[in-house]
Order: sequence, then C-alpha cells, then structure tokens
Amino acid sequence: MSNIKEGLRYSESHEWVWVDGKVAVIGVSDFAQAEMGDITYVDLPDEGDSLAAGDDFGALESVKASSELYSPVSGTVVAVNEALADQPEKVNEDPYGSWIIKVEMSDPSELDALLSPQAYAEIAK
Repeated sequence: MSNIKEGLRYSESHEWVWVDGKVAVIGVSDFAQAEMGDITYVDLPDEGDSLAAGDDFGALESVKASSELYSPVSGTVVAVNEALADQPEKVNEDPYGSWIIKVEMSDPSELDALLSPQAYAEIAK
C-alpha cells in the first residue's frame, strides 16, 4: 500500500495539500507517483496565475502516461518548484517533500471539501 501522510488534506485527483497560513502547498500523493511510474517531465504553471478549485495547472509525464494536475483550492500561484523542471524524478523519490506549487488561497473554506488521510486511503486502494 502507498504511503499516505498524516497532517495533509487530499483531493480525489490525488493531489495533497499542506496549509501554511493562507498558503496551500500542493504536490501529488505517493499513490499517484507510483501509479505513473518514472516521472520524466513536470509541466508547471507561472507564478501569478489565478486558479479556481478544480482547474488544471499543469501535468506530470512519465514513461507510462501523462496526467493533468488539478488545483484543490482557488487562489493565486505564489511559488513554483522550479527544481522539478530539471529533476522531475524528485516527485518519485519524495512525493511529500517535492511540492509542485504554492497557492495563496482566496477561499480557505474550500479545504473543508478535501479528504482526510483516512478518507483518501479508501480511494487509493
């Protein structure tokens, strides 16, 4: 079974969220990276992009598949993990340490719609 980290919220599309004040730090779950296989490319948005919850903000590409990334929350992209452009394999090596974007949330109540680690474990079986 994949590693599901406590203290995070999860989306049904397999993104995780860690909250730091008004900023949502977003990455992909261990389950998602394992399903994709060796990640070869991470398509990143631009800082300053506005996102609504559910908007796609980029993609992961692997030797097996390509998968869109969806924002779990609405807001403005305030940081992008540029290191992933040169080292996309970091997502495989450490999916919870390799955040993809940081979003300043416009509606923190959207976090209530995300899954707890226990609820996410049920869909990541």
